[in-house]
Amino acid sequence: MAKKINIIGSGFSSLAASCYLAHQGHNVSIFEKNNTIGGRARQLKKDGFCFDIGPTWYWMPDVFERFFADFGKSPADYYQLIKLSPAYRVYFGNHDYIDIADNLEDIKATFEAIEPGSAIVLQEFMDEARSNYDIAIKDLVYRPGESPLELVTPQTVMKVGQFFGNISKDVRRRFTNKKLVQILEFPVLFLGAKPSATPSFYNFMNYADFGLGTWHPEGGMYSVIKAMGALAESLGVKIITNAAVTKIGVTDNKAHYIVANGKMEEADIIVSGADYHHTETLLEPKHRRYTEKYWENKTFAPSSLLFYVGFNKKLDNIEHHTLFFDTDFDVHASDIYDNPKWPDEPLFYTSFPSLTDRDCAPVGHEAGIFLIPLAPGIEDTAELRARYFDKIIVRLEQLTGQKVRENILFRESFCVNDFIKDYNSYKGNAYGLANTLLQTAFLRPKLRSSKVRGLYFTGQLTVPGPGVPPSLISGKLVAQLIEKQLKNNKRTIKAAL
Repeated sequence: MAKKINIIGSGFSSLAASCYLAHQGHNVSIFEKNNTIGGRARQLKKDGFCFDIGPTWYWMPDVFERFFADFGKSPADYYQLIKLSPAYRVYFGNHDYIDIADNLEDIKATFEAIEPGSAIVLQEFMDEARSNYDIAIKDLVYRPGESPLELVTPQTVMKVGQFFGNISKDVRRRFTNKKLVQILEFPVLFLGAKPSATPSFYNFMNYADFGLGTWHPEGGMYSVIKAMGALAESLGVKIITNAAVTKIGVTDNKAHYIVANGKMEEADIIVSGADYHHTETLLEPKHRRYTEKYWENKTFAPSSLLFYVGFNKKLDNIEHHTLFFDTDFDVHASDIYDNPKWPDEPLFYTSFPSLTDRDCAPVGHEAGIFLIPLAPGIEDTAELRARYFDKIIVRLEQLTGQKVRENILFRESFCVNDFIKDYNSYKGNAYGLANTLLQTAFLRPKLRSSKVRGLYFTGQLTVPGPGVPPSLISGKLVAQLIEKQLKNNKRTIKAAL
């Protein structure tokens, strides 16, 4: 029997959940507080420039393919992918950089030239990373995180030691060159924690990087959001924007309705892809599963200071994705996780999509996205934003050997306060809950409420974790859990009769 299902938010996980639930035959509506869909993956257009506001990396293309294949589609039905070559560039000093190629053989040659003997070691490391990828991304992450037994398989039993080691030690045991170490530690930053706090098993992210490559969907990551929105609507999903949800109503311990823009919207089931902590504040205290102390004690992924910059010329000595690792990573990481404060000398990342995609900027111009990882919950002012923009522009000019400041047409910024205002993000975090050992799988906030029947959650603060591909998977997991629960309810009713 079809159920009326209301979904809060329209990010990747919510859109994915809506597609699966509508495909099951349910009457699904999405309520989005902002004026466009996408959640953190919205888009900024200004003066002929186009920027992804949120995610800019397209990794794990197989996860996207698997999602669309579940509906008899493929990504190519909606958007075209370009494999980036090089995948990205990493700066370590003035004109001192390493380009990461689009294939493993060339990457091995790069490593060998820097650290003799490292090509063989890298191949061994990547073989292990691929094995972990096959276990994790093709199997484990598609489990709902309801029981620790989900992690017990013949494959994981053989790798139990990798859950208690960490990426930092594992990489340093194999490689001595500091630059290579930083490059190999970089991918796990997408999981939201320091490499020293990330289990060795998560080296599958290195296979996602070196093995599967870095891609760009024409039109940016928002093309994926538009594709998922189109798929959802083709399946009958109703999407309502400018519809902020201010309450989740509960009757007899069952989710009964939401209030969106002052209007009651009844439902048999409610799914929230909004910030988990915020969603529980929409409930009366007695219906909340997690306390404020619980959230305070969790390790959150960083927030970010982002700039969207229009340049009136093409820039030199950059790649589509460019990382600036010319300052001390450990010090910056400590400023995020150990003693939260604004970093004195931050690492930063840039994306110049107009190098690949001519529709991202007017002819002869460049669109630049700049990102500085920050501790969530720290002070955010216009003065701080301006000061740090100056810091990274000076560094960009020095490291790439060019003047760009006078070529800036405009800049827009997005930081802690905006993550809170636009996404109700806990302490303004950008990526959700970090994937540390004690915040993995069944140890993460649950997909379904234990206090309110018919209330479910999806997204970066629950299973399987932060990032775009995990968010797609999270949407599928919650839809499967709902389907399973409905079948169990049906059997219970039949047995009672």
